[in-house]
Amino acid sequence: MTNRTNQLQAFDRLLTIMDELREQCPWDQKQTMESLRPLTIEETYELGDAILDQDSQEVKNELGDLLLHIVFYAKIGSETKDFDISDVINSICEKLVHRHPHIYSDVVVKDETEVKQNWENLKLKEGKTSVLQGVPKSLPALVKASRIQEKVAGVGFDWEHPNQVWEKVEEELAEFKVEVENNDSEAMEDEFGDVLFSLINYARFQDINPENALERTNKKFIKRFQYLESKAKTLQKSLSEMTLAEMDVYWEEAKKI
Repeated sequence: MTNRTNQLQAFDRLLTIMDELREQCPWDQKQTMESLRPLTIEETYELGDAILDQDSQEVKNELGDLLLHIVFYAKIGSETKDFDISDVINSICEKLVHRHPHIYSDVVVKDETEVKQNWENLKLKEGKTSVLQGVPKSLPALVKASRIQEKVAGVGFDWEHPNQVWEKVEEELAEFKVEVENNDSEAMEDEFGDVLFSLINYARFQDINPENALERTNKKFIKRFQYLESKAKTLQKSLSEMTLAEMDVYWEEAKKI
């Protein structure tokens, strides 16, 4: 109980500070939901970086930044008399209780899959016209594809076995290759999109988060390339002065680090 008391006191302190900043700080006074939006997106990506880096201290810091944004939006909402922080919290509490009938009612589920199916079906009963309605339009394409596939799978629109999905990947790759040979740029782009979409679907069947996987590869590439740059600097050469064979030597070295 002491820990819960500390948590509530900490949250109350944040609300008090937000009130004071909104009243006294010129920068905070000027902010609107629209001006905060890009900053919130940036903070979300910073949290994502910290999670991938497995840096718990930075995860804590970035969660604090995001929590500040939530409180900030709620403060602005209270000023326009649209909603306040208690409305925000009660709204999510009510949603969680309603969408977990296997916890708060008499519904019985056998596994995680049925939980997800119930979740999507309840959303439709709440007035959603499509299970895809909740996928944000502004999501990056790779993340959006993953969420689309998860959503439709939640209502039973899915492959039965991973090998079926892999066959689809191979089919799409073959179709992409045909358009490359035809040198049809528009068709190539269409087919390349299909290849990516099918690969993302296969990743889901292998319990791989495609966004995390690609970002890990990005980080790995950056680390190795920066090692290559440092070696070139040591040799007092620019990368453009090095042969591909020379670069490959240091690239292989970087892999061992």
